[in-house]
Amino acid sequence: MSLDQQITEFLSSDKFAVVGASSNRKKYGNRVFRVFLQKEYSAFPVNPNATEVEGHPAFAELSQLPETPLSISIITPPSVTERVVEQAISLGIRHVWMQPGAESATAIQLCEDAGINLIHSGPCILVVLGFRDSGTS
Repeated sequence: MSLDQQITEFLSSDKFAVVGASSNRKKYGNRVFRVFLQKEYSAFPVNPNATEVEGHPAFAELSQLPETPLSISIITPPSVTERVVEQAISLGIRHVWMQPGAESATAIQLCEDAGINLIHSGPCILVVLGFRDSGTS
């Protein structure tokens, strides 16, 4: 599958989660969550250290979401990404986009072994979706 096809598959989901979403508007985790909102996608912020992100209740982990999304974007340190991927696999999540800096060889291998549509080591979703930092979501 080409990268464009992988991205199309990722974005075809009706629900998304942003793991590493931040309430700090200067952090990439916040910007990634906001780009989903800007494009009017339904997305859940996941961060064990936040209670809300951009007015949306935050969840400590994927297993706590009210609905399991098919696609997740990960903006976490590589060691955390590995744990997130293990949980994503156990929940049946089918599409994972590791944002630049979140990748680890172990997490990539886990996704590949599970047959997950994995986007990594390349495009940032902020560029692909055309994020505009207007100061509001």
